[in-house]
Amino acid sequence: MNNVSPHAFRSGIIEGFYGPPWSQGERAQLFGWMHAWGLNTYVYAPKDDLKHRALWRETYTADEAEKLAANLRACREGGIAFIYALGPGLDFRYGDAAETAAICRRFEQLLALGGEHFALLFDDIPDRIESPAVAQSAIANAVFRWLRERCASASLAFCPTPYCGRMVRSGVGGAGYLETIGRELAPEIDIFWTGPGIVSREISVAHVRDLAQRLCRPPLIWDNLHANDYDGRRFFVGPYSGRAPELRGEVRGLLVNPNSEFPLNFVPLRTFANFVGVPESARWDARAAYLAALREWWPCFATVTSAAGAPLTWDDFVLFCDCYYLPHEEGAEAEAFFRELHAAIEAKTERVGADLRAARPDAPPPTARPEVGPYLSRLAGLKIFCARLAELRDRPLFYALHRRAWELREELDLLDRYLASTATAVASDSHLPGTYRGGFVPRLQQLLAPRADGTFSPSPP
Repeated sequence: MNNVSPHAFRSGIIEGFYGPPWSQGERAQLFGWMHAWGLNTYVYAPKDDLKHRALWRETYTADEAEKLAANLRACREGGIAFIYALGPGLDFRYGDAAETAAICRRFEQLLALGGEHFALLFDDIPDRIESPAVAQSAIANAVFRWLRERCASASLAFCPTPYCGRMVRSGVGGAGYLETIGRELAPEIDIFWTGPGIVSREISVAHVRDLAQRLCRPPLIWDNLHANDYDGRRFFVGPYSGRAPELRGEVRGLLVNPNSEFPLNFVPLRTFANFVGVPESARWDARAAYLAALREWWPCFATVTSAAGAPLTWDDFVLFCDCYYLPHEEGAEAEAFFRELHAAIEAKTERVGADLRAARPDAPPPTARPEVGPYLSRLAGLKIFCARLAELRDRPLFYALHRRAWELREELDLLDRYLASTATAVASDSHLPGTYRGGFVPRLQQLLAPRADGTFSPSPP
């Protein structure tokens, strides 16, 4: 049996994103990190394991079951609770006893493999019935009783249909959903919660205290701070932030659902583990933790011997990572770099305009390269860094980075061309009309423009 008490504060990782699940090798590496860093819980909930969600009634084949058993053994050996999650809500037939029996049949297979911790997820599903909270509570309670009859140490967690504050305000699940869940669900069952939003910039003590009153128990935080499955152009390697150490005393546990690409998760998970271990009275310095974790990750960016030049530089590495910091902010170096570039473009526009006004009508445009600032050396260094990622010895890391790094490099090249030119417009072979930034989705994105308050309005013609 697993040596992690169901009453322990849960800290760990959720494999709960949309997209290809992690490989067995990646999970083995994850469990090694977790054991070394003192994290105690792993939740198996990849949305695109078909038998987790779309084909939830089907039991695993012998080969599939053996892979799950290997993960269970690895977690047990590392002192990690393995929580197996099932998401039956897409097509669950409420009121049909056979459906609850199908859940139990699935969990029975995991019990036979040595599992004892489970979760039922009713997230990201359509509202198909009135009073879903009552029906879902009855299902979870019945499954929990069934589990405890077979395993006295079994635990069950539950993900509500409205699992963040924004969803509750939008009426997801109907009026009084959370209060009904809190009242009806067995008190031993933990309830997942992502915070004020699906991806929450901050989760405050006041927020979870208010929620705990409605749920009649502290929530179990499912933290999507570093999740990137909703935006394939981005990833997030910034620190665990926006949460104070005092939060740990107000919740059942903290579990993070990170980047879909496993190789990009070292810094997010390392800083999260450090956050879990920091004394409650201490100040959490997210930036310092981030830079320390980058130092640990830096050796993974070793390159093959090449005529391309010297090894990658630490300063360019920090700037690159700051470009992919957190969903709601860039890192300090990237933010400063952006402001420099913005100021340089404005200065060039002003300078070229003055030159044109001063020139005679029949005079050619000026040909001298305009004065440039130190930002150009940073731009050049970051371009080189992006290009030389192709030389990484760690190929899985390169494959996780290369599409995003290629896009960044192309944009930096376009800016470099513009700032180095005296013309008011420049062309680029990498930005041909209808190809780069082309396609149907970008055209759709141009129809409505985002505004600062989060709303959208028609784009200017």
